[in-house]
Amino acid sequence: MVRTRATSGERRIRTSEEIEIDGCTEASRGVRRRGNLRPAGITDPGTGRAGTAHNPRRHGGRPGMTTGGGAALVRRLDGSTRATLLELLFDVVFVAALAQTSTLLADQESWTRIPTVLLMLTAIWWTWSVTSTTTEFYDPQQRPIQVILMVAMVGSVGMAASLPMVTRAQATVFALAYVGTHVVRGIILVSTLYRQQHRSAIARATRFLFWFLVSGVLWIVGVLADTARWWIWATAIAIDLLSAAARYPTPWLGRVPLDQFDRTTAHLGERYQQFVILALGDIILVPTLELGRSEFDRLRIAALLCAFAIMLLLWQIYVYQAGELLETAAASATGRSTRIAPYTHLVLLVGVLVTAASFDLVVDRPSGTTPVRWLTLIIGGPLVFVLGRALFAYLLSGRVPWGRVASQLLPLLLLPWAGGWPPVLVTAIVALALAMHVLFPRGGRETRRGLGPRRPAG
Repeated sequence: MVRTRATSGERRIRTSEEIEIDGCTEASRGVRRRGNLRPAGITDPGTGRAGTAHNPRRHGGRPGMTTGGGAALVRRLDGSTRATLLELLFDVVFVAALAQTSTLLADQESWTRIPTVLLMLTAIWWTWSVTSTTTEFYDPQQRPIQVILMVAMVGSVGMAASLPMVTRAQATVFALAYVGTHVVRGIILVSTLYRQQHRSAIARATRFLFWFLVSGVLWIVGVLADTARWWIWATAIAIDLLSAAARYPTPWLGRVPLDQFDRTTAHLGERYQQFVILALGDIILVPTLELGRSEFDRLRIAALLCAFAIMLLLWQIYVYQAGELLETAAASATGRSTRIAPYTHLVLLVGVLVTAASFDLVVDRPSGTTPVRWLTLIIGGPLVFVLGRALFAYLLSGRVPWGRVASQLLPLLLLPWAGGWPPVLVTAIVALALAMHVLFPRGGRETRRGLGPRRPAG
């Protein structure tokens, strides 16, 4: 009987699904230890030969636990944690969709459409997040996972192309692109894992597929309901987010076991960091494109320089003590960062989106007075980003750098008078507040340029 330590200090019996990791059970692992054999596709260091799927006993597995003649789909814990080139291309496609969303937000003349833009952003982000979790649990070098990435890229293009969402045809494309991406991914995973007879992975993929089918019904119904479309879609995206937070409770299968979150490697953390860095590039990309369409003058150049400065400052805020946070998360509740990262990074992404949209407006008209809606975007974007980063730190370490966060009060204190100032001046004040955030005296260990812990001298 296999036991594991429970969080309450007592001992509990692990379920068969928790035991079955990396395509084999504890029983089959015992056979491999006694026979000094390796799973299919893994070379035996003594003989230099690999096990085969045609003889499950030869590689230590039981009958019915073979890989179906191909390499196992589930990622090995000792495999490479580097992102593949296809994953990076996948990121670029989604960042292009985010740039389109930023432009759409800047074009809104009233507050009424802003919640719908944020709903679209959430759908785009959730597609990226779930797909990246897929490449963390499964091997992105395998052909089925590569197909899933390509399907997600097509879905991202479809969602980006339909973003204005002013006609039913555009709404149809958006819903089909979103639902199709998740359902096709689930079908590919379940069918491939069924052939490989990986029971725990099949159960995991089935849970995901079940809940995306549930929300998918509402996405399609929303297309047909013109008047209540956004309320129905808001309910659908809420189901997606809440079912993930509840670990996808599914009839006859239960929830995703917590032990499966412990399989997270450095690959997933790297993927989130890569995406945020690419998304920050929209802060300079969107106003640069706007500058190319406008008259080239000093104020617009100054606004573009402010955008560049704020992009760098937000980057520094994001990466500050990132290594220490991961160490703290690893020492506390395992898998916590994996579960909270999609939600905290959504807040960060909203901050990036709003900031990019604000500079689209400022570069277009850097002088004159600053409307209230502009003030909300200019000041609110960086503020939301900083609060999202503080939330991430708090949930992982229980600490919030209140002194540094308080620097964001400067733009808020000037808000009653900022409406009469030119937009480029307001952005310069926001950049100054972010610089104060970065330069605020830091206690304890610090980071070296945001890349890793700085060791104390001596």
